[in-house]
Amino acid sequence: MKLFRKRPYISLEPATLQEEVQKPVVPEGLWEKCPNCKKTIYSKDLGTEKICPHCQYNFRISSEERIQLIVDDGSFEEWDAVMPVENPLDFPGYEDKIKATKEKAQIDEAVVTGRAVIKGQSTVLCVMDSNFFMGSMGKNVGEKLTRAFERALDSQLPIIVFTASGGARMQEGILSLMQMAKVSTAVANHSKAGLLYITVLTDPTTGGVTASFAQQGDIILAEPGATVGFAGKRVIEQTIKASLPEGFQTAEHVLEKGFIDHIVPRKELRSELGFLLAIHSNEEMRVQHD
Repeated sequence: MKLFRKRPYISLEPATLQEEVQKPVVPEGLWEKCPNCKKTIYSKDLGTEKICPHCQYNFRISSEERIQLIVDDGSFEEWDAVMPVENPLDFPGYEDKIKATKEKAQIDEAVVTGRAVIKGQSTVLCVMDSNFFMGSMGKNVGEKLTRAFERALDSQLPIIVFTASGGARMQEGILSLMQMAKVSTAVANHSKAGLLYITVLTDPTTGGVTASFAQQGDIILAEPGATVGFAGKRVIEQTIKASLPEGFQTAEHVLEKGFIDHIVPRKELRSELGFLLAIHSNEEMRVQHD
């Protein structure tokens, strides 16, 4: 009896290869996880509006997606699509980061501006995009917004601004903060002419954008659940040495405190904006509504 009989060598490689072949491959972007309710969602179930079917959370969307949802087909005429890349403070690596962000986000800056038609009503439209440096406000963002208000004034058109921003762009320092006053001046000139300015606060609207043109609209709307505030919650708590209430800095909270006029579900925004533009441009329709 051979106790130490040699056993044939069994290679595991074919089985391993077979397992790899049989392993399911999930295409990228097929599933999404809701940041609010944490449930996994089949991407197609979000719809074009990108709203969670379980908790109605509004996913952040790009400027391109926003424009497609809001304007009449083929009516958007973009302005200042390409702006010169500047690094006013010689911030290390800033130009490279701008270039990489442009390629990833497929836009030139954190705001897209232009002329559009919404429900048959002409308007100037500005849409901030959180995919580009978290929608931060730099020199080019301020310049594009200022030009948009000036062109709206020249054309005697109303203007709608969708805000989405983490605040001023730190790589541009004081020049970024200066855009608050620059855009606010353009807003004031547009307002003096008796023209309509509507802001729509989307998630997130914070920092210098909140402290300037986001809160200067004649009508201030917001999407449900949007973060709206100036400083972050932790910064405020550390400063005042106290805890903040539940739901602090949400659209619902600031509506309750009187900072905004109305919260509009994303699916209703196009109709709401079309209606507001119409009643402020057509005297007959305004009388009928009253």
